[in-house]
Order: sequence, then C-alpha cells, then structure tokens
Amino acid sequence: MKRVRFSLDAPKAKAVLLVGDFTDWEARAKRMRRPRRGSPSFVTVVELEPGTYEYKFIVDGHWVEDPRAEAVPNSFGTRNSVVSV
Repeated sequence: MKRVRFSLDAPKAKAVLLVGDFTDWEARAKRMRRPRRGSPSFVTVVELEPGTYEYKFIVDGHWVEDPRAEAVPNSFGTRNSVVSV
C-alpha cells in the first residue's frame, strides 16, 4: 500500500469529497479537509495498492475533475481523473 495525497484548490467551497473506483464511487466517499483555516485547498490521503485508478471530486454537490491530473472519458459523457500508483 502507498499513501497518495489528493488536493484541490476550491477557495469558495464548503465541502469537498473524494470519490473513485477505490471508494465505490460514493459508498465510501472520503471527506477532504482544509490543511489550515483560510486555506484555499482541500486535502486528504488515501492508501492505495499499486495500479491505476479513476476518481473525481464532489465540490458542494457538483462532480469536478482534478485540473492537475490526466483524464479519461467515462460512460456518462464526462471525464474522470486518473492516478497511477
């Protein structure tokens, strides 16, 4: 297992969740937190086995790609971000 850090700049967001194939897409969504009060970023760390995973953020109820990651098309006509471990 490797610890993988996810972060998203979302200064106006109230809540950010990390979802992906490693969280069953919503069943075990991972709540992200600001590292310090007033920070524009939300962060979390997830332990993942080696492999390639698809994920997205849910920002105040809206599904968002990671602007810093590669993305692939999904079956909903949008794109999922990709991380390789």
